[in-house]
Amino acid sequence: MKITVLGAGRVGGAIIRDLVREPDFEVTVVDASRPALDALEKTLAVQTVQADLQEAGRTRSLMADCDLAVSCVPGFMGFSTLKEIIQAGKNVVDISFFPEDALELDGPAKANGVTAVVDCGVAPGLCNIIAGYVEGLLDKTESYTCYVGGLPRIRQWPYEYKVVFSPVDVLEEYTRPARLVEHGREVVRPALSETELLDFPGVGTLEAFNTDGLRSLIRTMDIPNMKEKTLRYPGHAKLMRIFRESGFFADAPLEIDGQKIRPVDLTARLLFEQWKMNPGEEDFTVLQVVLEGVKDGRKQRHAYYLLDEYDRATETTSMARTTGYTCSIVARQVARGLFSRKGISPPEFLGRTEGCFADLKREYATRGINLKCLEG
Repeated sequence: MKITVLGAGRVGGAIIRDLVREPDFEVTVVDASRPALDALEKTLAVQTVQADLQEAGRTRSLMADCDLAVSCVPGFMGFSTLKEIIQAGKNVVDISFFPEDALELDGPAKANGVTAVVDCGVAPGLCNIIAGYVEGLLDKTESYTCYVGGLPRIRQWPYEYKVVFSPVDVLEEYTRPARLVEHGREVVRPALSETELLDFPGVGTLEAFNTDGLRSLIRTMDIPNMKEKTLRYPGHAKLMRIFRESGFFADAPLEIDGQKIRPVDLTARLLFEQWKMNPGEEDFTVLQVVLEGVKDGRKQRHAYYLLDEYDRATETTSMARTTGYTCSIVARQVARGLFSRKGISPPEFLGRTEGCFADLKREYATRGINLKCLEG
């Protein structure tokens, strides 16, 4: 099977290294960065294509000779890239965190006979799969709560944070209003709001705050109370709120000495250099998902917990492992026909599909990712 991976960044690299382990997969990697492609070619049996995927029609032309696409592009170009893959009639597993509604492409995907799994990382991704799976165990699901974050193991002043996926998408988390569901109604809260302190096994105290992580769950799950919160070291949310409210994340250009500049571009240039993960820096990912409901007239609580660490043997970040391996495992499920639903499928649809969650857990275990069921 010929698989084309679009994007050779930190997470894309983890996906590529995992896919090439399959003897029946022939992997082609597309990226705009020649150095990133050269680094992969030195150690892996892959074909590479240097291309700018923002060029109109470029993605579609690259799909001609592939059986399955994996999209790992930054969020701002994710929707257009997915649209071109669907137009090419290719099955796809996508981890790009784009702001548009992927379900708008459901009609074209079905018309072209395409299986398209979107948001297929850790969150969104794994948390959605858990939600879909547990929903099938309960007669009525009453609440869903997800806490998730990727953090550096060593805290360094002033931000105590390092970027473990696309930096642009991090700023998007801090500015995009957060949608929650309360008592059956969708409500909107500011990102970084409703901060709370929580203790997690093996980690200690972290702060949780609202971000727009529910995404498709709002439309696909009949659960009256749902929220997702991002985890950081205490104090980070307040600092980011100061930046946001002071205008440092603004899109509108400012004129300074005759030059126009967007504040967010300057902020990104300054922050991203300090947030960059250096070689050998270790991170961890923590995820807690809790669903409560009723089964046979009795209350039930299902809780899952994941704590994953940087892999020193392969020098792979935990966020790349948990996000990338979720994607590569699901890509295998699509390739094998374990999941074959046509149209746009958010990850909760996999959780509802017999065998997919069990297969995911087995594959996680072979990669040293330990997803624990605490209750239920």
